[in-house]
Amino acid sequence: MIAAIAVVAALLLQLTIVNRLSLPAGGVPDLVLLVVVGVALARGPAAGAVIGFGTGILVDLAPPTAHMLGQYAFVYTVVGYLAGRGVGGPVWTVVLCVLAAPLLAAAVAGLIADPRVASASLALSLPVTAVYSLLMAPVVVWLVAGDRARVIPA
Repeated sequence: MIAAIAVVAALLLQLTIVNRLSLPAGGVPDLVLLVVVGVALARGPAAGAVIGFGTGILVDLAPPTAHMLGQYAFVYTVVGYLAGRGVGGPVWTVVLCVLAAPLLAAAVAGLIADPRVASASLALSLPVTAVYSLLMAPVVVWLVAGDRARVIPA
């Protein structure tokens, strides 16, 4: 229940405040992704995949919806599962997930022939978004997972 509240709060915060910030270089942190990673670190791969799927459906339905339904459900399910596995400890898991999520989303968009995905725009936006997300990660993941983050992989 608390995980669902954290996801909804992160999504609302992302849509209403964070996405409207004008930060240097044009990127913003992905708070929703960080909440999924934090929940998965605390609860394991099965719970991470479930919360990732639910979160992805919410992101798919949240305005503006300019992509296919299920696209982010798939991405967040995979990321939730990977984060729950705790590859290399919590710090490396967060770094891996923050880097893998946008690449996986771009790959899925490319597979479904989404014309909005271009390698040039991805090369410009991915590093900036990753840096901002990694800067926010200690706070967000700690708030969600706390000391429950699994240090040893499952």
